[in-house]
Amino acid sequence: MKELHKVLYEHRFEAFFFSLLAILFGSLLFPVQFFQEKLMPLLFLINIAAGILLISKKKKLLWFFTSLFLGLLFVFGMSMIQNKATDSYMYIRLSFYFLFYTTVTIAIIKQVWNSKKVNKNVIIGLMSGYISLGLIAFFLFLSVEINEPGSFGGILLDVSSLDAKVDSLLYYAYITLLTIGYGEIIPLTPIAQKASILTGLMGQFYIVIITAVVVEKYIRHSVKN
Repeated sequence: MKELHKVLYEHRFEAFFFSLLAILFGSLLFPVQFFQEKLMPLLFLINIAAGILLISKKKKLLWFFTSLFLGLLFVFGMSMIQNKATDSYMYIRLSFYFLFYTTVTIAIIKQVWNSKKVNKNVIIGLMSGYISLGLIAFFLFLSVEINEPGSFGGILLDVSSLDAKVDSLLYYAYITLLTIGYGEIIPLTPIAQKASILTGLMGQFYIVIITAVVVEKYIRHSVKN
């Protein structure tokens, strides 16, 4: 069992990274409604399992999130059997996702930061951490929109249903993290504006500090070799 865990742990960044890519770009391969209602929750569960592997050496965190994961899996199974997702399930899932991805992103940053040698796994971990920041921003924006409907506006959010806004808020989260800003979505309330500023700062700090440290380690080891 220990040997299996060791092998899996060595590939923790790859499992997390590729499951994240499936979440973000799976809708390019499948019908949007089918992907959002059926595949995306399942992909999130797979990604959470990969995230649990990332923090598996922290025993307290491991048991805490494993318990939450099993609870979420049960709720997901019940919603699939009943063929509907209740509002309470959405709130539970959103709270879990936000807490989980914040914890995992911090763990990724620490592992990348503390790595003594930069290899393929560290590079993939670096990319995974950045993508995770976008998900944190997405859950933050979604929470703001749920608590204060109409916090975000623009041509992409000219709909009444929250479900129809999910993809647009996910898009806005990454556009803001990348500090591109096309203008299709704008924050209208003070809390939405602060959340957008925080997201932009997170993206810049990550690139300027975390990425720079990894690049410096890579250059240093390359020169020694």
